[in-house]
Amino acid sequence: MLVVVLALLAALSNAAASVLQRRAAAEEPETGAGMGQAVRWLGRVLRRPHWIVGAGMLALSTVLQAAALGLGSLALVQPLMAAELLFTLVVGSMVFHRRPDRRTWLAFAALAGGLSMFLTSAAPAAGRSTAPLGRWAVAAAVVLGAVTVLVMTARAVRGAPRAALLGLASAMSFALTAALLKEVTGRLPDGPGALLASWPVYATAAVGAVAFLLLQGAFRAGTLAVSQPALTLGDALTSVALGWALFGEQITLGVRVVPALTGVVLMGAGTAGLARAPSVAGDWDAASRLPGAGPARPVP
Repeated sequence: MLVVVLALLAALSNAAASVLQRRAAAEEPETGAGMGQAVRWLGRVLRRPHWIVGAGMLALSTVLQAAALGLGSLALVQPLMAAELLFTLVVGSMVFHRRPDRRTWLAFAALAGGLSMFLTSAAPAAGRSTAPLGRWAVAAAVVLGAVTVLVMTARAVRGAPRAALLGLASAMSFALTAALLKEVTGRLPDGPGALLASWPVYATAAVGAVAFLLLQGAFRAGTLAVSQPALTLGDALTSVALGWALFGEQITLGVRVVPALTGVVLMGAGTAGLARAPSVAGDWDAASRLPGAGPARPVP
């Protein structure tokens, strides 16, 4: 029960962090393309109050997720983190003082429900608390290679596709960070001295920094309706794969293949619905920046 509470609180904190940091990004006008412009844009965003509070919520989420991972497996924690999708819409409605359209609500609900159903059905048995160095080398190379490809592809596009690609790259990086956090918690019995002398602590910080920078790029590129599903789904699915590859969390579907396939269908329906949702075009969390945008619908 404690794992469930910690994971849901982590999901809520993550959602609040995303909404607040997207709010800061939406308030900061674009200054052009190029690495130099992006760095200057980020420097201004980092000073905005909404971003600072969002950073605090992200730090809190990291602590809560680490605590949950210390008590349970990746495959138990990550399905619960799917609630972040719905929390994002709830918190976003309050922060942006406007409700997302009905299609976005339905799409996010289908994505969250489908992801949770799939991951629960495919939930592996708990495995090891740590992984051999050789497995870490292979897993890190695969994940970071995929992240590099996504980032390079994102540089060639703009708008919603760029936000989705960077959101997915950030998701995979956060999943690797979560796996590293589990490795760190698994080494806690060795004592503080041995822990600080080992590589997982510093690898967690480095990969976490990459994930953070990619997330800011996703917020800059487009609306939360695009980046948040890619972030949540990519994080969860990558985490389950890493749990199997690194910690030996074995998956045995059996009769649970039916709910697993149902979850996949729901995720497909949610993705298709989201592609046609007006929020993808930016008339929810970025409408205030668009000329001629209609008045916001007040939230009671």
